[in-house]
Amino acid sequence: MILSQFQSVGRDLFVRGLVSSHSGNLSIRLGERIIITRRISQLGCLEENDLIETGINKNDRATPLASMELPVHRAIYQKTSALAIVHAHPPHAIALSLTEAEIVPNDEGLSVIGRVPVLEGHTEMSSGESAAAIAQALKKHRVVLVRGHGSFAIGQLLEEAYSLTTALEESCQVICLFKSLRASSPKK
Repeated sequence: MILSQFQSVGRDLFVRGLVSSHSGNLSIRLGERIIITRRISQLGCLEENDLIETGINKNDRATPLASMELPVHRAIYQKTSALAIVHAHPPHAIALSLTEAEIVPNDEGLSVIGRVPVLEGHTEMSSGESAAAIAQALKKHRVVLVRGHGSFAIGQLLEEAYSLTTALEESCQVICLFKSLRASSPKK
């Protein structure tokens, strides 16, 4: 059951182009434990050995196999009521994160995801500073962007966090199309 949820969301993220072959990560919280994708796993074709169970607050023997962004997932679970996290690299959202301080959807996405803050990225996403900033922002928002890096979406289910990720990318596509149409329209 858990594996099939990860497989479904991972496959959909890959097929929609929201992650590349070996990027992004997924996790769920089970009490004081986390199930997170293995480092350098392929979300598009996850197998049972790609899911790593470890502690929310402490390392155990499986921890070295977990995604390099485990510290971010831990911080989010420690600071929010989230039970699932999707970290993806939606291309239009990332492109806009390079020029915007906040993504404000100009379509129905505004009612779904609201305003999405763009956080400054650090070269090492697993740093305590990055993890704390992302977790803090997710106390007020359901999805955030890290400049030039990607999105983190939270929910009670993986499917919910995935839905927010797709809503973000769709709104960013609309914003990009609008900007290109406005730039190419004749000046009066």
